[in-house]
Amino acid sequence: MSGFNITGTNHTSFTVSDLDRCINYFCGVLGFELLNRSPRDPGFIERVVAIPGADIEVAYIQAPGHRLELIRYRGPDSRRRVESRPCDAGFAHVAFDVDDIDSVVAASKEAGVMPLAEPQDLDRGPNKGGRVVYTRDADGITIEFIQPPKPSAV
Repeated sequence: MSGFNITGTNHTSFTVSDLDRCINYFCGVLGFELLNRSPRDPGFIERVVAIPGADIEVAYIQAPGHRLELIRYRGPDSRRRVESRPCDAGFAHVAFDVDDIDSVVAASKEAGVMPLAEPQDLDRGPNKGGRVVYTRDADGITIEFIQPPKPSAV
């Protein structure tokens, strides 16, 4: 017995280079809701993330059934860009169910969020009969879209 319970998922977070661009994509293109956008106290953030000079602005975005946190670091000056592939340990992505994968890919492309490949048919697993695509934005953030299988006609 562990002595505690996980009671829910609070959010998924991505560090971004351009908060305006990302908010426009998630809210303007995907239709999610901006809940809050604000800076944080640098001294507090330094203690939380254990990075001297950490200075951030944060946006919370509400997606259907899930909250995203987008963080833009203004400091320290030594920050870098992570470049990982889906096969690299530590890689992460978020996946959203959609009703029309081709339309979301087209809208994403217009916003500069590009598919890694064409949408693929799923032939096994819990989404068998559906379609899937990975997309990537300018910061390398990967967003998966899944079009679940159509319900069988009875």
